[in-house]
Order: sequence, then structure tokens, then C-alpha cells
Amino acid sequence: MSILRRARSITVAGFLLAGGIGIISSTQTWLTVVRADAGEAILVPGADAIVLLAPLSLAVLALGAAMSLVGTVLRLIFAALALATGGLLGVWTVQLLIDVPLSAVASVVTETTGLAGTTALEMMIAEITASAWPMIALAGWIVLIIAALFALITGAHWKRGGRRFRTDAAPPATTTGPVDAVDSWDDLTRGTDPTR
Repeated sequence: MSILRRARSITVAGFLLAGGIGIISSTQTWLTVVRADAGEAILVPGADAIVLLAPLSLAVLALGAAMSLVGTVLRLIFAALALATGGLLGVWTVQLLIDVPLSAVASVVTETTGLAGTTALEMMIAEITASAWPMIALAGWIVLIIAALFALITGAHWKRGGRRFRTDAAPPATTTGPVDAVDSWDDLTRGTDPTR
């Protein structure tokens, strides 16, 4: 059962790894457009190939950080959100690897060449090739999906957070001797009047 004791850490690490891969890959070249006019090749970063890549990757990082702090209900909701996000990004990435849609490169090609419109862009593009980054990102989405499923299965059994995160401190112990200043502050924190 040691895996259950480490379930929170495993899940958070999976979320942070996937989100980090997504953020890094969003700045890297995913697609290379070879021009029909023999001009210089056009490099398309991940953030342009999949417009929601960077925002959803940031959301995954935020979910990973939150998973270590929230209770059971929110933990399961966040895991379901991460599962949906991983699935969506995975589908988009696979579609990009199978057959690159014109929309994935259109904005960068238009910005570079000044051409707009489907017909003009299709005439300008001779070939589109993918780099290794979509595959790396896809591996990240697989890690995210596995981590989210793991959290959904084990999340209800995670150990509660440490006492330092709790707001309801234990009731004050009965003291028979004199009370010092630290004890008085502790009593005030718990809502007890130390002067009584």
C-alpha cells in the first residue's frame, strides 16, 4: 500500500511534468512549412499550431499545484478536469500528426508572406513537416491522462494535509501552572479568552 501513501506526490508530479512539457513545447517549432516559391522555410511554434496549447498547459500546472492542497471533492473535480484537458490536447496533437490542417499554419504563413485566403495559402505551401515536439507533447498528455485517472481512482483515499494547514486547532489543554505569553497568543488564536 506504499503507492497509496505516495499517491498525492505521484499525481502532482505527473500534472507538473505534463504542464511543463506543454509550456516548453508551446515555444518550440512544431511544424516547418516548405514554400512552393523556394523561399525560406516558415517555422510554426506549438502555440500557433494549437492555439490553446499554452493556456491549457498553464491550467494543468495550476491544477497540479492545487491537487496538493484541496479536499476530496475538489480533488476529484480537478482530476476530471485534467483528464478532459489531457484528452482534448491529445486528440488535437494526434490530428496534427496525422494530417496537418491549413488552419494550424495559416496565421504564421500569412504573417510571413502577406498572403491570405485558403487558395493563396495552398498555392504557397509545398509541404508541411512535423518536428519531434508534437510527439514529446503527446507523451506529456499521456502522462497527464494516466495521472488524472490515478487521482480519480485513489483520490478518495489520500491522507489529509498536515495540521499546519488546518484552521481548527485542537482545544487548549488545561494548565495548572502560570500561562506564558506564547500560550496566551495560542489561546487567542483558538478563540479562547486567556484572561479567564
